[in-house]
Amino acid sequence: MQRRDLTEGPIGRTLLVFALPILGGNVLQSLNGSVNAVWVGRFLGEEALTAIANANNVMFFLLGAIFGFGMASTILVGQAMGRRDLPGARKVIGTAATFFLTLSVVLAAAGLLLARPVLAWMGTPGEAMPLAVPYLQIIFLALPLLYAFSFLSAILRGAGDTRTPFVFLLVAVVLDIVLVPLLMFGIGPLPQMGMAGSAMATLLANAIALPAMLLWLRYRRNPLWIGRHERHLYRLDWSIVRTLVVKGVPMGTQMVLVSAAMIAMITMVNHYGTDTTAAYGAALQLWTYVQMPAMAIGAACSSMAAQNVGAGNWARVEGTTRAGVGFNFLMTGLLIAPLILLDRYTLAMFMPSGSASLEIARHLNHIAVWSFLFFGVTFVIAGVVRSTGAVVPPLVILVIALWGVRVPFANLLQPQLGVDAIWWSFPVSAFLSMVLSAAYYRFGRWREATMLPVDPDAVAIPSEIPAQVPAPVADQGARFDDDAGDEPVVAMPR
Repeated sequence: MQRRDLTEGPIGRTLLVFALPILGGNVLQSLNGSVNAVWVGRFLGEEALTAIANANNVMFFLLGAIFGFGMASTILVGQAMGRRDLPGARKVIGTAATFFLTLSVVLAAAGLLLARPVLAWMGTPGEAMPLAVPYLQIIFLALPLLYAFSFLSAILRGAGDTRTPFVFLLVAVVLDIVLVPLLMFGIGPLPQMGMAGSAMATLLANAIALPAMLLWLRYRRNPLWIGRHERHLYRLDWSIVRTLVVKGVPMGTQMVLVSAAMIAMITMVNHYGTDTTAAYGAALQLWTYVQMPAMAIGAACSSMAAQNVGAGNWARVEGTTRAGVGFNFLMTGLLIAPLILLDRYTLAMFMPSGSASLEIARHLNHIAVWSFLFFGVTFVIAGVVRSTGAVVPPLVILVIALWGVRVPFANLLQPQLGVDAIWWSFPVSAFLSMVLSAAYYRFGRWREATMLPVDPDAVAIPSEIPAQVPAPVADQGARFDDDAGDEPVVAMPR
């Protein structure tokens, strides 16, 4: 496994090859969630499906809360690798690792105490609460593992390696899928945990896959690996912490706002009863697949743009945007059509036979699924714009689209449109977000933004440094000294 230099090669092909493992990872995560939903929905009923839909919205909110810090880490590492600054990338990794670990432990502890009040505040139906609370509490226990996996994937992606995270995500997903029915139904010596078994499977799978990935990186002498004599790199560098916070908070706020809007939407949906909530939960399972190409391409665009921003190659940044938008329309469109034509069968997988929720789910899916074409364009543009450090304008656009349009549209028009007001709010807000994002990309000043201030004298690349730094995951046979010092090849500006 070797990093891909994103500053060279044909733009379209390089972007696509780099994005495919990200897409594969998205498929695996969604497949994992869908398999769990099939077990829960078909064998435990609508109440359990309603419970998992509500609990998962809280989990997505929590994962969204650290999205910005992960993206900031990706961009900082990507820019450092683009300018061939390996020591600078390692300093970012050490500080960010300490930051992530501390944050995850604090959130996990708070979540264990607040799981029931949060679910009650969301209006989770009473019959679903006994199932949702233990499920969510176990997810909180798994949160540090999930955060650590997300962080490692982010820094490897910034360095140009998407294959290593994919392989170990595959390990986690396979373990999760195997463990779900064993723990849910108490097969063999294992306890019968019901829906909580699904969450416990997630915890155990990540508890195995995460250490395995760390051991693999150590074994392969990954250049980004911090050895035992370099533990001082884990001390907080406050200039990096400041950047993670200043740049990461607006990016994380975007995901928090998306998750909060989804919570607001499901809270409105909950008022229409268990059948409608179960239908919405089933549709969400399909929508995760529809948005996967856009999310993969957008994440790849962000990493590719970050390396090229670091290298000062602006023409390649522009080309990355064009290729990303084109791939989004092609890949997302190819998914939407069959999911519309076959949704009677795909949605039925998440419901008991003869469920009254099926037709409700088909109806809302026909209205809302098209919004992901517009969402994809926004995601690609935002990924490129953020790669320079311009993080506030995409946040403003999202606030307008979600909280200025989607939530008010869904809320205020229900007296006239009924529950359809909720479904129509998705394409209306997504289209507006796309238009505003395209306008900012064309006329905004995002190219002038920065992440860490760069001292031209400090970031001077000696002529003897090769055009490509060593791959973050070494070729077979190549080895790096784990105990080597961190004498900088390129000085990191402080």
